[in-house]
Amino acid sequence: MGRLLDRLIELRTTDTLTGDHPNVTFLPLPMALRRWGEAGVDVGPFLYGSAILRPRYAALGLSRLLPLDRVLYGIQSTDSGAFGGFHHPNQGYRHAQMRALITAYGPMNTGLPERPVLAALDLLRAYAHDCLHYGSYRSYRLRGDEVVRSQYGVNFRRHDGRTYSAPDLAGSPTTRNLGVVMEGACDREARAITRAAALQCDIQQPDGVDRFAFRDVTGLLDQADTDDLARPEAWDAVAPSPVAAAFLGSMGRYQAGVNARYSMFLEEIGRDEANDLHTTVLTAMITGVLTPLCTWLRDRHGPKAFETLFLSPAYFGPVDSVT
Repeated sequence: MGRLLDRLIELRTTDTLTGDHPNVTFLPLPMALRRWGEAGVDVGPFLYGSAILRPRYAALGLSRLLPLDRVLYGIQSTDSGAFGGFHHPNQGYRHAQMRALITAYGPMNTGLPERPVLAALDLLRAYAHDCLHYGSYRSYRLRGDEVVRSQYGVNFRRHDGRTYSAPDLAGSPTTRNLGVVMEGACDREARAITRAAALQCDIQQPDGVDRFAFRDVTGLLDQADTDDLARPEAWDAVAPSPVAAAFLGSMGRYQAGVNARYSMFLEEIGRDEANDLHTTVLTAMITGVLTPLCTWLRDRHGPKAFETLFLSPAYFGPVDSVT
């Protein structure tokens, strides 16, 4: 336990993240928000959304949100055509470091957002999403010098690295992977909060690349959008740069591989109680107690429904069955 604690303290007090983005200027989120405020940038949607977020997450059992000073916000980049936002490469919450890495939505050449309202909504979606990752139950062990999670929310990993559920098959419209279920649950909740903030602030849908971004952060992407986001020619038609086009490609893959699959999972397994299943999943993630979720599934789908849905045969199989 002593070695594990020392390693976690080291990871959480040393900057091991921003080095992956050498050309991006990161600031602690409170400092970035202050800078924007002094420049006249409207951060109201983020503040309104934060007010919506707190009671909702408290009702789920999450009383302590991700501290703002544990969020590193990338506001500017010297890379040509740099384009930030939720789908920027290699960002998000890092559990071992207990930090989130987020970049400001849109072109990043000036240090101030070109679309302030949309940047605020994108930040809200990312922060609301990462709060749920931060608040999900986790337990750790050492594997050599590597810190690994033995339990994360409703998911489990054995000492040799095997995870409870198998990856989804390529092209699957639904999911039976607990990692996708938890990621989808986080984003469904975050986008619902962002949608409520956009309505409260009377933010209208823009055009071009910003249209996709708005519909993405508010959870309004439909099948037609998903089909468009799978076509490079659709990205090129609206993107201001190749990097922005790549951003749209990443958005499309995330929508198809996470959000659409999770929505289909809720429809299949939750049916007319899909929202209740979603809330039950989130609560189990935060508490780490699976009994209510297992009971919910068993009452509707029979004995051992959780295992039937998610358990990979390789989880308890011989070590040499793992590739």
